[in-house]
Amino acid sequence: MTRRLIAALAGLAALAPTALLAFDLPPEPPKAIRQHIGLYGTPDAPLVVYEKDGRLWADGAGVKAQPLRQVTGDFYVTDAGDPRAILFGEGAEVGGLPVAKRDFGAETAAAIQSKVRADPKALRARAAAATPPAETPKRAADLVSLRGLPGVKLDIRYATTNNFMGVPLYERAEAYLQRPAAEALARAAQRLKAEGYGLMIHDAYRPWSVTWMFWEATPPEARGFVADPAQGSRHNRGAAVDLTLYDLKTGKAVEMPGRYDEMSLRSYPDFVGGTSRQRALRDLLRAAMEAEGFAVYPQEWWHFDHKDWRDYGIGNVSFSELAR
Repeated sequence: MTRRLIAALAGLAALAPTALLAFDLPPEPPKAIRQHIGLYGTPDAPLVVYEKDGRLWADGAGVKAQPLRQVTGDFYVTDAGDPRAILFGEGAEVGGLPVAKRDFGAETAAAIQSKVRADPKALRARAAAATPPAETPKRAADLVSLRGLPGVKLDIRYATTNNFMGVPLYERAEAYLQRPAAEALARAAQRLKAEGYGLMIHDAYRPWSVTWMFWEATPPEARGFVADPAQGSRHNRGAAVDLTLYDLKTGKAVEMPGRYDEMSLRSYPDFVGGTSRQRALRDLLRAAMEAEGFAVYPQEWWHFDHKDWRDYGIGNVSFSELAR
């Protein structure tokens, strides 16, 4: 992208609306509460322990969204006097039955990575030989770089090993969006500036061949978190972006209820778990993006689609080609 285009987008951001969002950041919960927050049990029957209004709450394993009252130490009961009292330790006991504390997302990622690392060259070769579905788009592609936009920084995980596949998938750490989506993103960043936050981009346009690799490597039970290459991804069209908030003072990403690209309940935008502070930051990100014409993906708090994503065709151009 030319310097003139960067300057034009930067100027647009400077003129963007700066209306404050209705936002009150809750405090961090004390360590005694925070240490018990998480997912327990199994993916099919999870127990969610979370913080709300400065208290521990539980939902699952026979307990229906109840606040917990501390009796002594790590022993809790529900306010309703539910006989399924909870005892925390290495995991938890609910009504005397043990339920292990689990990291479902990390477990799924480990299974995917063991498969991919067995022969990553073969996976890439098969992806390169595959053919994207043919389409007739309403609009011609006009991808522009997000690098250099005010209040926007890049943390492109797929150019590193720090992703659910465990191998680099992009040859360059770059992010591109269709021009209208990039302009809307710049306005969202300007809205967040008034709250002291910026936008950290993890991914935007994604070549179709990478979507093909995602689908091939992901087990069937987790494919709800990846796009079917037969339909193409919204990322392939250059009008979807994966992102989070970062603190403008420290430059560090904020803590959300779940990790980026985590394949678990914690990824849903309406997941009740985590802390009040984490949920408030997740909601702040969503409010800023929705105010500029983006919609959150139903299963991923970090994924936002621009309103015109359907107008663009599936792209498979590499980052090296875009850079040229």
